[in-house]
Amino acid sequence: MTTTTSSVSAAPHRAALSPLGLLTLLLGTALPMIDFFVVNVALPAVARDLHAPPATLEMVVAGYAVAYAVLLVLGGRLGDCFGRRRLFLWGVAGFGATSLACGLAPGAWWLVAARAAQGAASAALLPQVLATLHATTSGERRARAVALYGSVGGVSVVLGQVLGGVLVAADLAGTGWRAVFLVNVPVAAVAFGCALRSVPDSRAERPGRADLAGTALLAAALCALLLPLTEGRAAGWPLWSVLLLCAAAPLALAFLAVERRAERGAGGALLPPSLLAAAGVRRGLLLGLPVFVGFAGWMFVMAVTLQEGLGYGVLRAGLTLVPMGVAQFAASLLAPRAVRRLGGRAVSWAAAVHIAGLAVLAGTALLGPWPRLSPLALAPGLVLCGAAQGLQLPLYYRILLAAVPDRLAGAGSGLAATLQQACLAVGVATLGSLFLSLAPGAGIRKALVVVLAVQAAGLVGLGLLGLRLPRVRD
Repeated sequence: MTTTTSSVSAAPHRAALSPLGLLTLLLGTALPMIDFFVVNVALPAVARDLHAPPATLEMVVAGYAVAYAVLLVLGGRLGDCFGRRRLFLWGVAGFGATSLACGLAPGAWWLVAARAAQGAASAALLPQVLATLHATTSGERRARAVALYGSVGGVSVVLGQVLGGVLVAADLAGTGWRAVFLVNVPVAAVAFGCALRSVPDSRAERPGRADLAGTALLAAALCALLLPLTEGRAAGWPLWSVLLLCAAAPLALAFLAVERRAERGAGGALLPPSLLAAAGVRRGLLLGLPVFVGFAGWMFVMAVTLQEGLGYGVLRAGLTLVPMGVAQFAASLLAPRAVRRLGGRAVSWAAAVHIAGLAVLAGTALLGPWPRLSPLALAPGLVLCGAAQGLQLPLYYRILLAAVPDRLAGAGSGLAATLQQACLAVGVATLGSLFLSLAPGAGIRKALVVVLAVQAAGLVGLGLLGLRLPRVRD
């Protein structure tokens, strides 16, 4: 893959990333991603302990998701301006403190507020990981680091499901659901100490001025999109959710107009339009759409299918997904080699493997002894899906990073993560709603097969896009 490397990244005074530094950054990556999913397992226990109604439980999830997504680009730009190591340390410390606040929450709305603050801390630390990888590595080392970054994102989803089930079931020292938050505190402390010793600092050579208007408009546009998608379905799509969705596009257009003016002026744009104009950036974002929308919808549908359709408990449902996580991690390690041999066609091959995995799962559901399917019967399809995702996620980040100059590494990283989070919400709102609308009449098995077919259609488009990618190299 051809990477854009400025003189800043090549400067001799810039420290290279050590193995301990890479491990620390990956640990920081896993923290917010695991926490995004681990809380779902604990929600029934939270409802019983804090007497929280369903609408408040939705806010526990949505508060984190919206704050996280809305502030990602700002977090990346702050890292460009004030130093990515500093923002990473602030983010890790904030994540540990807000996790403690979640674990000690005396009431439901305290938990909602603490979760929103936890999302803000996650938005401060996560963009610094990809930006630091971009600024402190190159060539084959960057390819391996980005592959590991992509695999950690996917494996964290599975680990979150399993870890949540284990901690809630174990009820350590009577903590119950609180353990899923309290366990973050010592892990964040270890990550903070390791980061002080091993993570090199980097920042933009000429950081721009604060873009207050752009920040406010981006936050408004993302809130108008994500709040209805995360809360609207559970609330029955009330009028406010429809009005907000209608306002999302005009707010996004206003944001782009403000950013164009800011970039033409003093160069202080929060998200420079020239970044979006780069062909590699557009290709990366386009490839990410079917990957993340499909992944989010698939995880939601499989969680409902395993627990309500097949009668699995929370822990058994999480353990059923372990083969997928193992295959995803193993495949991610092969992603650099696949790119060297196949170039951009690696995207098409990954899409083909993913479609095969979905077909195997659909065949297992239709032809197997439903609803007595065992985890072993589901494993072949899950392994194929995991292997494909292990290739898709690193390829998304590599293609996107290749077009991002070092001076905008934080903004590019924030953009990549923001698209991911927005697509997660869109995936649950679209594929999840389709599944829930079909299940009462057709049954969970047929609803699952329909959703798998829709996701496969999106992957066909991904495969065709992959055929049009230029030859890439490290």
